[in-house]
Amino acid sequence: MPHAFDLDAIRWQPFGDFPHFAYSILEVDMARRIADVLFRFDAGRQIVLHRHKALNHTFVIRGEHRLYELDGRLREVRPTGSYTVSPASETPHREGGGAEDAIVLFSMRPLPGELLYEILDDAGQTIAELTLDTLQALFEAQRAAAATA
Repeated sequence: MPHAFDLDAIRWQPFGDFPHFAYSILEVDMARRIADVLFRFDAGRQIVLHRHKALNHTFVIRGEHRLYELDGRLREVRPTGSYTVSPASETPHREGGGAEDAIVLFSMRPLPGELLYEILDDAGQTIAELTLDTLQALFEAQRAAAATA
């Protein structure tokens, strides 16, 4: 029997003070170096400038996943059902949703010593780094919060 994707069943977490997206960590496997995370990108908005520093597999569950150039120009539109494998890249970009919020599964696969993401300011300077260890700590906090809810 088919089941609808229930957006309200997901416990979305904000990512610090960065607007226009939220996440829910599904699993972090430190031994295999794989992290699976759902991201919700707000409709018609762009998130913080960043670089993907590790291999990412993405699957668009709902909406359009939009990628933008450094200057804000639309680079790519990935519709619902799109599966993409993207290697690490030095090219910064922003992401966002199309006409509706986009829900995208990211499966991150960093090599030992590799960052997941660099968060950049509008001038392209690194303001934060996210590692697999950081994501593991966020996952543990997410599980602890869910256990007390």
